[in-house]
Amino acid sequence: MQRQGSIGGSAEIRIRATGGVLLVAHLAFVAWLTLRPLDVPWVMPPNLRPFAGIRADLALGWQQGARHIAEGLALLAPLGVLIPMAHGRINASPLGSLVRAAAAGALISLGIELLQTGVPGQIVDIDSLLLNTVGVALAHAAIVPASRAWLRRRSERTDRAPVPQEEPSQGRTPTIPRVGIAP
Repeated sequence: MQRQGSIGGSAEIRIRATGGVLLVAHLAFVAWLTLRPLDVPWVMPPNLRPFAGIRADLALGWQQGARHIAEGLALLAPLGVLIPMAHGRINASPLGSLVRAAAAGALISLGIELLQTGVPGQIVDIDSLLLNTVGVALAHAAIVPASRAWLRRRSERTDRAPVPQEEPSQGRTPTIPRVGIAP
């Protein structure tokens, strides 16, 4: 059974399966990275003021600030590609797909931040929530529309069947004379 907007056949199944496996693997890596306890002598208070942590990092130097921003953007950025890949549609609204991916990234990031409240050595930071969401949206906007267009073009090329040539005429079609019905 083929859904609207799908690639069709085993290619769709392979793309969805690959996207699902990579999505689970990436989320497991992110969980390991962000939810493991850290041995630190003291913990900073949670940052609940937007952009306060970014301003503090930039005050230490542009290299420190750029590194922190890049880490925040890159942590969940693969979700911007993996979520649509696991969904498997090539004919989806670009804006709707972007909104769904960004919302999913924001909810996953919020879940991580809430889980960090119970992990020793980890602190809640609203800036990481914002940066993670922007990273998901940027990755989605940079890769997904172009890859969907490429897949649509490829699908159209393979769907086009060669036009059959007309056979040459073999003359008039024979007719059978009418036979009257006897009374």
